[in-house]
Formats: sequence, C-alpha cells, structure tokens
Amino acid sequence: MPAVARFNVTPVKGTALLHPPAAALTAVGVPENRRFFLVDTDGLLYSGPRHGPLVRVRATVEDGSLSCAFPDGSVAAAPTDALGAELLVDFYGRPVPTREVAGPWAAAFSSYVGQELRLVRAEQDGDGADVLPLTIVSGASVEDLGRRGAYPGTLDSRRFRITIELDGAEPYEEDSWDGREVAVGDAVIRVAGQIPRCVVTTQDPTTGTHDWNTLKQIATLRGPMQDRSGVPFGMYAVVLRSATVPLGATVAPLDV
Repeated sequence: MPAVARFNVTPVKGTALLHPPAAALTAVGVPENRRFFLVDTDGLLYSGPRHGPLVRVRATVEDGSLSCAFPDGSVAAAPTDALGAELLVDFYGRPVPTREVAGPWAAAFSSYVGQELRLVRAEQDGDGADVLPLTIVSGASVEDLGRRGAYPGTLDSRRFRITIELDGAEPYEEDSWDGREVAVGDAVIRVAGQIPRCVVTTQDPTTGTHDWNTLKQIATLRGPMQDRSGVPFGMYAVVLRSATVPLGATVAPLDV
C-alpha cells in the first residue's frame, strides 16, 4: 500500500528542501512552507527558475527567527517580526499580498546571487504555493522517468520539489487519483490535476546547475498536457480534512 516516504518543505521559496519527520496538512497546505520568498527591485518573484543555486542556501525557522546558511559558511539570522512596506507580487498570474521583512537577508541574498533582492513574507500562509497548496508524486514515477529516460544514475526526486513523496505505489498511480478523495494518514486530500513542470526540474537539486533535459524526457515519455500548456509530472492536491501526518502514514483513495 502507498505510504508517505518524504516531505519536502522550505521556509524560503527556492532554497534547500527540508525533510521533517511529520507535517501538518491544513487548508493552506503545510503552513510554514514557502512563507517567505525573494523579489527583485521591480517586485518580481525571484526563485529557482532565475537562479538555480538558491538550493545551496539552507533556510530554517526556530522560535520566530529565520536563519539562512550560505555555501561560504556565512549565516544571516534574525527574528522576522520587523515588517516593512506592503507589496503585491505576481505569482504566475495570481496577485499575492506580501510585506517586506527587515533584517540581514536582503543584503546576504543580494551578495550571493549578484543582484539586488528583497525578502518578503506572504500576508497569508499558503500563498507561497505556485498554484494549489499541496503536490504529490510517487517514487516509482520518478524511478520510471529516470530509467526510461536513460538518466545516468539514480534520478533524485528532490528536483521536482514535491510536497509529499510516496513509496509503495505503481508508476503514475497518483495520476489515477485525479478528482478523488485520498486519505493521507488522518488527513484527507482531494487530488486536483496534473502539474505542468518548469525549468527547475532540469537542475541538480544539490547544486542548482542544469544537468538533465528533464522536460524533454517527460514530453517524450508522457506527451503534452491535454488541458493546459506544459508537460505533466506529479499531481496537485487540496486538503479537505486537516491533520498532522508522520512519515510512513498510509495513503489510499477513499472510494475504492
């Protein structure tokens, strides 16, 4: 039976993924996931598609303090309660109200990427999701893509930046759950369509550098999406019943 194999979250969009032993699944997804993100001087979203090596920065939150550790060993850390100007950020056609966060992070990230950036916080938890609050994929789907696409080695599932990874499912079994209610431990989600993938999937999830033409391989093996532009890998989901879910929790459609 399918089960939760790994959670992938990060407090700052585009930075290294964290893998907690349990996650609170709520109506806004995992509330602390992507609570913060970066924008440029024009107020435009700045994340992995614009600078893959953001994944080399490890961001953590503890007791209201955000700590960002950079590859050179430097750390930018401070409480996040000093909020500044309001800013409306375009999230792929969806306007997201944010507040600038005063602290050391803007200077640190600007130095790291080589252009001026600001750190902002979404006014509402969950607004940092690209489209819908949760995403799911099975390890078998990742393995199948790597094997059939002749990836040299083991394809690292982190490149897809999916919220919930599953073990024990058949390849692309999650696609068959589209529109269905699925129990994830004590939580209940509704699977809500395929994810059109972006250039981030072509980047090594440890270094952020381009290392494989993932999009071409998905297109070759799976074809284009039927209802929107892009190539599909993984599924969106929304939460119908909230619960804290541990690793190893069983995952099963409720209408079987």
